[in-house]
Amino acid sequence: MPISLQKGQKVDLTKGNPTLKHVLVGLGWDVNRYDGGFAFDLDASAFLLGANGQTPNTDAFIFYGNLKHPSGAVEHMGDNLTGEGDGDDEQIMVDLTKIPDSIEKIAFTVTIYEAEQRRQNFGQVDNSFIRIVDNDTGKELIRYDLGEDFSIETAIVVGEIYRHGGGWKFNAVGSGFQGGLAALCANYGIETC
Repeated sequence: MPISLQKGQKVDLTKGNPTLKHVLVGLGWDVNRYDGGFAFDLDASAFLLGANGQTPNTDAFIFYGNLKHPSGAVEHMGDNLTGEGDGDDEQIMVDLTKIPDSIEKIAFTVTIYEAEQRRQNFGQVDNSFIRIVDNDTGKELIRYDLGEDFSIETAIVVGEIYRHGGGWKFNAVGSGFQGGLAALCANYGIETC
C-alpha cells in the first residue's frame, strides 16, 4: 500500500528502501468540463536543480524536446498528446545512482501546451496525481493526488525528489503558476523554453 501524501508533506524514499535505485515517476490527469474546441495536451517535465535552486544548463531540463539527461540519470518516456485512459499519462525514469553530485533536487512539473491560445487552465483538469514507483520491484511507494485547488494556473510543480542526509526524500509541492512552461523555466533559471 503506497503512502498517500497531502500538499506540503515530505517522506523519506531511501531510508526504508535502502536498495532503491530506479524510480518511475508517473504523472496522470483527466480533462473535465471543457468545450472550447481544442484538445488538451498536458506535458510532464523534470528540472534538475543545483544547490541554488536553478538548472545548471539547458541539458538539465528534461521534457518532450529533450528526453534524456546526458548522465542517463533522468529520462522522459515520451509525450502523450491526449491524456486519455487510466493510469499514468506520462512517465519519467530516474536512476538515483547516476544523478550528478552537483544536482540537489529534481522538480517534476506539468504544463498545458498552448494554454493561453486555447484558453485552458488547470481548473479544467481533474484527478491529477504523481506517484513514485520502485521500478525494480514494481511497488508503488508514494502517491500524491493534487485535488482541485487550481483555477487559473497553467503550470504546476507537482513534487520534488531531493537529497537529504545521504539519501533521497520526496516533497509533495502542488504549487501552481500562471504563464505556463515559460514561467517555470524562468523560475528555474532557463532563459528560453
